[in-house]
Amino acid sequence: MSKDYSKNYNDLSKNMQKLGERIPTVMSGFSELHEAGIAQGALTSKTKELIALGIAITVRCDGCIAFHVNDALQSGASSEEIMETIGVAILMGGGPSVVYGCEAMEALDQFIVLEKNE
Repeated sequence: MSKDYSKNYNDLSKNMQKLGERIPTVMSGFSELHEAGIAQGALTSKTKELIALGIAITVRCDGCIAFHVNDALQSGASSEEIMETIGVAILMGGGPSVVYGCEAMEALDQFIVLEKNE
């Protein structure tokens, strides 16, 4: 598979910033929606990031996988929690989710290596 998820994350972050410069109202609204959706409530931010990752796998979104694996780790999710999330996504999404579950596992492994090197 050999995708660089850290690079994908960084490239998307830069492009989202540029998009915000060109369509600021839309991107501001999206940013507010993201913050509100991930905010601590009855569910923890970590749980919400894991849910978002499961959805990212089932809808087959590479960029979303990069973001939500990273953000789940930053929210305190363990590798085991992320792997179980991949399992639930496979349950709900079948064969295509196996493929994108592998993508999420690869992203997890890459981000863990980066964390260890920091």
